[in-house]
Amino acid sequence: MNNIFEIFKSAIKSIKKPKVKKIIVGLGNPLPKYENTRHNAGFKALDALAKHYNITLKKRKFLSIVGYGHIENVECLLMKPQTYMNNSGEAVQAAKECYKLQMENVIVLVDDISFAPGVIKIKQKGSAGTHNGLKSIIYNTDEENFCRIKIGVGQKPSKNYDLAKWVIGDFTKEEEKKMNTSYEKVLGAVGLIVTGDIQKAMNYYNKN
Repeated sequence: MNNIFEIFKSAIKSIKKPKVKKIIVGLGNPLPKYENTRHNAGFKALDALAKHYNITLKKRKFLSIVGYGHIENVECLLMKPQTYMNNSGEAVQAAKECYKLQMENVIVLVDDISFAPGVIKIKQKGSAGTHNGLKSIIYNTDEENFCRIKIGVGQKPSKNYDLAKWVIGDFTKEEEKKMNTSYEKVLGAVGLIVTGDIQKAMNYYNKN
């Protein structure tokens, strides 16, 4: 029995943990009813990224659905936290700790109501603003020094319109077309950022 146990332990140790260099997190909510909402733009962008680089998002790890693969020859972990938006930081912290990465190696794909569909903005660091997903990440990691790609989902129709109702509302057909343009831009931006060209990504995509 002891020999079997030792063999089992040896086999576990022989399974190499992926040498993850970057963690890319798409923010959103997990239930089907939220799938096409504004708040799930981060999920949608991550799905587009995974499809483009032939990365399968299937495993369940770090309170998330994850996939491993190479983006521009850089080993990356892609993750969609299943904690609901307000607790996204729990998943990010778990992955970050596992791979002993600094937060500067984390890229967050997140919806933003300040910009129109079709527009993305890249920030190297900063506060969370009003976004609960970013607030959770900053709270759980105790850091603001992480890259976020903000994906425009459109401003509220009026100042008094309920924010929660707006972000869990669906896109119109016309907005969905523009969002596909956003996801294409995210692909280009991520490709530059993972290889260390964040300034180039900012210079180009923050103006287009």
